[in-house]
Amino acid sequence: MSRFSDYFQRPKPIIGMIHLPPLPGYANSKGIDHAISHAVADLRVLEEGGVDGVLVENEYDRPHRVSATPDTIAAMTQITRAVVQESNSIVVGCEILLNDPQASLAVAKASGAAFIRTDYFVDRMTRPEFGEFHIDPDALIAYRTEIGADDVLILADIQVKYATMVDPRPLRESAMLARTKGADAVVVTGDESGDAPSVQHLRDASGCGVPVLIGSGLQFRNAATLLAECDGAIVGTSIMQEQSVSSDNLELLMSHVRREAE
Repeated sequence: MSRFSDYFQRPKPIIGMIHLPPLPGYANSKGIDHAISHAVADLRVLEEGGVDGVLVENEYDRPHRVSATPDTIAAMTQITRAVVQESNSIVVGCEILLNDPQASLAVAKASGAAFIRTDYFVDRMTRPEFGEFHIDPDALIAYRTEIGADDVLILADIQVKYATMVDPRPLRESAMLARTKGADAVVVTGDESGDAPSVQHLRDASGCGVPVLIGSGLQFRNAATLLAECDGAIVGTSIMQEQSVSSDNLELLMSHVRREAE
């Protein structure tokens, strides 16, 4: 049994996104209390819809920063802790965008969250507006131990959406390297949010030694085809309506997901 399945024991687990409104320090922020209320409201919909986990993410902190500032870390800790405390046995994780997995680990440790997602772990990648991202998986794993967070899972994207590989290589090599460097699961995406990975990419990543998760684009129309090739999914776009989780959209997706898992 993998560390991932210790937390997610049902076949084909689904992790629903909680996309936070702008946090304090960003334009149009309505404050920390509003962000907490938004997160808990989405948590309730996701729990009632039958997902296995939730991922708290500062999606609407625009423009995204490469590294988190102290005020963002403080806000994410407070919000994630509230979600953990309000949850009913659902697995809670967090991610601070855009590329600060150390900050995400610190938030997880302080809030009681069980996992983080990191978009950049072992692949050298670049984006026009940010340049090449700093990656150091060994330092991240060492930091996790240093802060006493070895029980916090790392869900690591490989060749993630929106970015370009600096040194292209087969997806399977990235998956194997991520596992070797300590990822507890690998996440495979399409080219952008809402864009599903190909069946071939999911197959390429499978067999790497840790679970393979869909990281974008899962919807009711493709759930059967894609979930047959992987171990679960992180879902956001297809279950959202006006930046919040839609119970109707979620119910439609989960009816197809559970049919596939049976």
